[in-house]
Amino acid sequence: MCRCCRWGRGLSSRYNCTSVLSEKSEFIAAMTTLANDDLTRIAFAVHENPGIFALLLGSGVSRAAEIPTGWEITKDLIRRVSIANGEKEQTDWVDWYRNNFGKNPDYSELVGDLGMSPEERRSILHSYIEPTLDDRQENRKIPTSAHYAIADLVRNGSIRVIVTTNFDRLIENALREKGIEPTVITSVDALKGAEPITHSKCYLLKLHGDYMDVRIRNTDSELSKYPPEYNALLDRIFDEFGLIVSGWSGEWDHALRDAILRCPARRYSMFWVARRDPNDVARRLIDHRAGRLITMPDSESFFQSLLDRVETLNQTRRQRTEAVELIVNSAKKYIANPDYQIQFHDLMASQTKISFEKINGASLQVSDHISKEEIRRHIGVYESSFEALSRTFGVLGRWGKDSEFGEVISIIDSTLNNADRQRAGIVNLLLLRAYPSVLLVTAYSIGLVRSRRWKVLYKFYFEQIERRGENESSCVLEDVFHLCWKGLRSEIWTNLEGLENSDRALSEHLYQLFRKWSGSFSGDSQDFEELFQLWEIIGSLAYSELLSFEEKSAALSPDHPGAVKRLPFGRSVFDRESRDRTIRRIQNSEIKNDLLEAGFFGGSPAQLDLAVDILNRTAGWLNWR
Repeated sequence: MCRCCRWGRGLSSRYNCTSVLSEKSEFIAAMTTLANDDLTRIAFAVHENPGIFALLLGSGVSRAAEIPTGWEITKDLIRRVSIANGEKEQTDWVDWYRNNFGKNPDYSELVGDLGMSPEERRSILHSYIEPTLDDRQENRKIPTSAHYAIADLVRNGSIRVIVTTNFDRLIENALREKGIEPTVITSVDALKGAEPITHSKCYLLKLHGDYMDVRIRNTDSELSKYPPEYNALLDRIFDEFGLIVSGWSGEWDHALRDAILRCPARRYSMFWVARRDPNDVARRLIDHRAGRLITMPDSESFFQSLLDRVETLNQTRRQRTEAVELIVNSAKKYIANPDYQIQFHDLMASQTKISFEKINGASLQVSDHISKEEIRRHIGVYESSFEALSRTFGVLGRWGKDSEFGEVISIIDSTLNNADRQRAGIVNLLLLRAYPSVLLVTAYSIGLVRSRRWKVLYKFYFEQIERRGENESSCVLEDVFHLCWKGLRSEIWTNLEGLENSDRALSEHLYQLFRKWSGSFSGDSQDFEELFQLWEIIGSLAYSELLSFEEKSAALSPDHPGAVKRLPFGRSVFDRESRDRTIRRIQNSEIKNDLLEAGFFGGSPAQLDLAVDILNRTAGWLNWR
C-alpha cells in the first residue's frame, strides 16, 4: 500500500486556495502587460540581473533636450565661421562645404584648422550645452524623460554603472533630483580618488569629460586613444557587465570601439538600441558581442518603456512575496487549531499542485547541453516554484504536532516521482529535477532541529522511500539529504555566481537561500548560521548508521584514506573552530541525551563518539588534502 493510502488521503485536485488563485491571477495580468517582444526580453534580463547591466549612452540620449549632437555642432560651426568670413546664408551648409573644400566636413579637422585650444573648444561647447534662462523656461537643455527613467532604474537597483560620451550634466542632474549622488569620473585624477565601482550606488564614467572642464576629448586624436587607467576600467566593465547601448553610433569614438572589440567575454548580453538599422561599424560591435538590436523611435520611449516593464516585474515579485507570506501565515494558523485540519490539507494540496504546474510548464530542457545562464534559470525556476511549499514545510517542522508527518512524506514522494517521469537526457540535468525534494527535506528538517523534535527527525531521516524506476528503496537521509543526494556531486552548482571555485557549492548555496527563507520558522537570522551548522553536522553524523562495521573501521584506518566510504560533509566541515564547537555542543549537552533517546546511533553514546571520530577524520583528511 502506498503512503497516500496509509495516510488516508491523496493529493487533492481541488484548487480553492484564494491566496493561490490571487497569486496566479496577478501573474497572468503581469504577463498580459508584458508583451512577448524585444523590450520584454531586455526587461527580464535587467530585472533578473539587478546591477549587472551597464548603460553606454551617446549624444542621441540628450537630443530631445535640444542639446546638439557632434554632427550638428559641426554644421553650426561651419555656418558661424563662414558667415563671419562674409559668406551668405546657405540652405545646406554641408553641401556648401563639400563644394568649396572637396570633402565632407569633420569636427576634428575643423577645430584643428581654426587653431582652437582646449580652453576655446570648451567655451564653444559651453554655449551649446549650458541652458540659458530662456532655455529653462522653454524646457530646453534640461533632463528629459529618458534621463529621469534612467535615474529611476538606478534608484530601484536595476542599473548601477553608466558609461557616456556626453559632455552635458543631464544624467547627474536627474540622478540628484531623484536623491542619488553618483560617483562621477571625468578624468584620470577623478578616477584615482573615486569610490570603487563595487561600492558605488551609481558609477558614472564620462569618457570624454565634462563641458565645464578643459580636459574634454572631442578631436580625432583625443578620441583615438584613452589613458591606460581608462582602458583598464573599460576592460573590467565590458568583461563583467552586460551592455545596453543607446544614442551612440560607434562611428567616431575609436578608443571606445577598440575597448569593446578587445573584450573576449560574453558573460551577459548586449542590447543595442537605435532608430534605424545600424551602420557597418555598429554592426561589427553588435556581432562581436552577439548582441540584439532593438529598434525604437527615440531614447525617451525606450527608457520609459524599459522602466515600466521592469517596475511591472518588480511589482509581480513583490506580489509573489506577499502571496508566499500569506500562504505561510495561513499554514501557521491552520496547524495551530485542530478545527482547521481540512483547510490545512486543502492548502497543502493546492500549493503542491501549483508547484508542479510551474516547473512542468517552464520548458526546462534536459536533453541538450545548456549555458551557465540557462542552468541558473533552471535552479531559479525550481526555487521560485517551491518557495512557498518549502517555507511551509519549515513551519511544519518547527510547530507541527506530528500529525503532519504523513502529509510531508507523501508530498516528498510525489515530488520525487514527478522528477523521475523524465528518464532520458543529460545526467546532471535529470538529477537536478529532484532538487525541489531537497528543498522540502532541508526546510522540514531545519524546522525540526530548530524545535528540537528529535524523535520526528529520526523517524523522518530513516523513513523509506521508493523511487520510480529504482529497484531498491532507500531512506530520506540517504537519498534526499543534500549532502547525500546524487545531484550534489554534479558540477551544476559551481555555475552559480560566487560559487565557481567552491568545494561545497550546494551546501553554501542552501545556506544562503535558507538564510533568506527561514525567517518564517527559525527566528533571528543572526543565529541561523549556528542552526544550519547544527542541522548539517547532525545529518552527517546520523549517516554513520548507514555504514557497516567494516566501513566504519576502514574510515578510521590510517591506510588508504581516500579509498573508503566516509561521512558526507558540507560547508561546516571546513571551519574547524566552529565545527569543534558544534560537536562539543552535541556531545556535552542535553542534545546528546535527547538524540540518543530519540533513537539516533542506536541509543549508544559509544556509537555517537565513533561517528564523531569518523567525521573528524574525514575533516582532517579534507583539510590536509
